[in-house]
Amino acid sequence: MKKASVLFVCMGNICRSPSADGIFRHRLAQAGRCDVVDVDSAGTHSYHIGHAPDERTQAAAQRRGYDLSALRARRVQAGDFERFDWIVAMDNANVAELMARCPAEYRHKIVRLMDFSTRYDATEVPDPYYGGAQGFETVLDYIEDGLDGLLARLESDA
Repeated sequence: MKKASVLFVCMGNICRSPSADGIFRHRLAQAGRCDVVDVDSAGTHSYHIGHAPDERTQAAAQRRGYDLSALRARRVQAGDFERFDWIVAMDNANVAELMARCPAEYRHKIVRLMDFSTRYDATEVPDPYYGGAQGFETVLDYIEDGLDGLLARLESDA
């Protein structure tokens, strides 16, 4: 696998994108590939800068063996568009926000996580913030699936 960099993006960077960030780091560590993929996450909005992932997000992830406690929310910066090879958004609203802010020469880097899904028909990872506990489980199901496909894509690009 060739060196790559991936930025996961949702709105506030406290639920979906830090889940993708932490799970992807975990999977890369298990595969012995931490040194070939740089991973980060950010939000399109600045609501939660500096905050740890939502407690419900952390609890759901922990039940599956993922530790998100070290992650802190940040906002997408202008330099991220150049720095990252892949800018992976959780939904269409965040794709639109990223496209509006992204210089034209980097827009090809912006994709949706569910574009890599192999098990679900969903096109978006739904925002679980205002829902119940099952929403956080669904988010993790979708993220795990999308990450499987993304990892396979990165391996095939090598």
